[in-house]
Amino acid sequence: MARKKIAVLTGAGVSAESGITTFRDSDGLWENHKVEDVASIEGWYRDMKVVLDFYNARRAQLATVRPNAAHYAIASLEDEYDVTVVTQNVDNLHERAGSTRIVHLHGELTKVRPENCCNEMDGFSEETVFDIGFDAIEVGDKAPNGAQLRPHIVWFGEAVPKIDAAIDAVEAADIILIVGTSLQVYPAAGLYRYARTGTPIYIIDPKELSVRDSRLIHIKDVATKGMETFISILNDNETSK
Repeated sequence: MARKKIAVLTGAGVSAESGITTFRDSDGLWENHKVEDVASIEGWYRDMKVVLDFYNARRAQLATVRPNAAHYAIASLEDEYDVTVVTQNVDNLHERAGSTRIVHLHGELTKVRPENCCNEMDGFSEETVFDIGFDAIEVGDKAPNGAQLRPHIVWFGEAVPKIDAAIDAVEAADIILIVGTSLQVYPAAGLYRYARTGTPIYIIDPKELSVRDSRLIHIKDVATKGMETFISILNDNETSK
């Protein structure tokens, strides 16, 4: 008998309990930077050093944190289900917790690429992308092709090349789980709407939902506690069959 498929859509809230700050503070700044200065192609061309320093600091922070119980609970779903994690997060905490199929919509913090590759011209090929772990890169650090290295991050204004893979995962899922995202950042926020009719859609969020959709089953809690509730619901549903 084929395993049921679960698509898990995650955002900053799933990593917040590990100590990683959420994407944007209430004042609209990201770690005291204007977002457009450190997360746009215009910012990159305006001042590469500011951008590289910013991501070097994020990488250094990532080295100091660990996956939390929510990451491990999501990974544990693979014991019984066919799971695809679609994440807006650029950290590697899902990987470190043991999840094996992950779609990183916004790129990966520990990876870099030549600034002139992995774009529309080469069909977003990742052949030139490589992992540097938690190391820093500086202005003047070159890829094998001679181009400046840049973070393997999808910045504002850039295409989201893995959105089709994310849509495919949602369309194929028997169960949708949303954790740690407020459903406000597009295109990721609209992904759950690709679920087949009748597919249960659970969302773990400690706050009131920002969208009104009768299909959403709200587990009002933080990610770690909410995952405990979600797994209990799954177990109860299987037992009742």
